[in-house]
Amino acid sequence: MIGLVYGFVTGVLFGFFLQKGRVLRYDKQLGALRLMDFTIIKFMLSHVIVAMIGVYLLYDLGLVKLSVKPTILGGVAIGGLLFGLGWGLVGYCPGTAVASLGEGRLDAAWAILGMLVGAGLYAEAYPWLKTTVLTWGNFGKVTIPQALGVSHWAVIAVVVALALALFWLLERHEATRPALKLHKRPGE
Repeated sequence: MIGLVYGFVTGVLFGFFLQKGRVLRYDKQLGALRLMDFTIIKFMLSHVIVAMIGVYLLYDLGLVKLSVKPTILGGVAIGGLLFGLGWGLVGYCPGTAVASLGEGRLDAAWAILGMLVGAGLYAEAYPWLKTTVLTWGNFGKVTIPQALGVSHWAVIAVVVALALALFWLLERHEATRPALKLHKRPGE
């Protein structure tokens, strides 16, 4: 039960940060899809870095165990394409859809409904996917540090350095171009 409470609190905090980071806004979503506004990219990359450092710190302290899922390139490629298609069609990713619904944007319900339908279709197709798509490029339960034979902190240091360089480039790029002007969704 305590795991559910932690999950709920984490979800509420993530939704709060999505809202405060302004990544729920339609112009930010469309700007990200058009590679014209990098607010969402910077927001998510910041969260990935904090989570990566936090998880491995807790792991090194013996407070958590890693639950590594298999790396299956076929599933990742097709799932990524479906995710991108859904995001492009409705203007929401899963986290922003739920947070936007919580903010009172009823159009987000369509995105959530689409995700639920997609999950149901995946469950129905799973027996077939298990013997086809989910075997393409199956590398098993391996992490990048394991594949490279290096410490996870070495990989984290490289990822943080690359992220900081990307942040710098994105900030520089955004400072040299005019602001993106888009129509707002009703109620924004």
